[in-house]
Amino acid sequence: MKGIVLSGGAGTRLFPATKVVSKQLLPVYDKPMIYYPISLLMMAGIREILIITAPESLDQFQNLLGTGAQWGLKFSYLIQPRPEGIAQALILGRNFIQDDSVTLILGDNIFWGEGLAEMVSHAIRQKQGATIFLYRVHDPERYGVATIDQQGKILEIEEKPKKPKSNFAVTGLYCYDYHAAEYASMLKPSGRGELEITELNRIYLQKGELRAEYIGRGVAWLDTGTHQALLQAAMFVESIQERQGLLIAAPEEIAYRMGYISTKQLLEQAQMMRNTNYGNILIHIAQG
Repeated sequence: MKGIVLSGGAGTRLFPATKVVSKQLLPVYDKPMIYYPISLLMMAGIREILIITAPESLDQFQNLLGTGAQWGLKFSYLIQPRPEGIAQALILGRNFIQDDSVTLILGDNIFWGEGLAEMVSHAIRQKQGATIFLYRVHDPERYGVATIDQQGKILEIEEKPKKPKSNFAVTGLYCYDYHAAEYASMLKPSGRGELEITELNRIYLQKGELRAEYIGRGVAWLDTGTHQALLQAAMFVESIQERQGLLIAAPEEIAYRMGYISTKQLLEQAQMMRNTNYGNILIHIAQG
């Protein structure tokens, strides 16, 4: 099983903050935004991760993340020449995916809560088909929306409908079997010139191979696409961490808990950040 973090796009809704830096490199409280999707993939047991980014941001991501060896991971990198839709990530990543299953997550989506990693792990173990993750929202017209029956079966998916038939938004987290790149290659650009992930999901739906996982009240799904949303996400992370004295989405801690790195390796990484609360919490974890 492999993971893809899509971190392309121009981030124009966050200008001027993103005029010279990728949105996914901006801090969300005490860590870069991309740490959050990477952490979820790690907690689901995924260790081979492809980072897809814009040409001008490639060096920055490589400087930040390196090979992934410091966290017991293996990072690969690809350039998205132009942002032409979420489904394009699967086409670009065809050689990376090969005959494996893949979890695609958007680099600007933050998920946090009990049981979510287990939900992703369960979806990954399905040998055939695709799984989307649905979240109840009060403004579904902003998202892809799934219509479901009383048994929770998906009946229809619409992209940003003017009159939504449900309040279940499709989040930026998707699990696919090895057919994903093949099916994505069959898509035609939409009216806005993009390969729509909704259309890919419809292919699986038509084949009777699209499943849904429902993210409940105990899990937060945060968008960071605007200045206000970015601030709200930072305040959410700050409030949880300060109240509990724990870290959200710290790859160093996750790697240690998963057995990917040793106590010595964790302590070495933590010491480099000993002037921060982030580093001090890691030191405390390493010292038991």
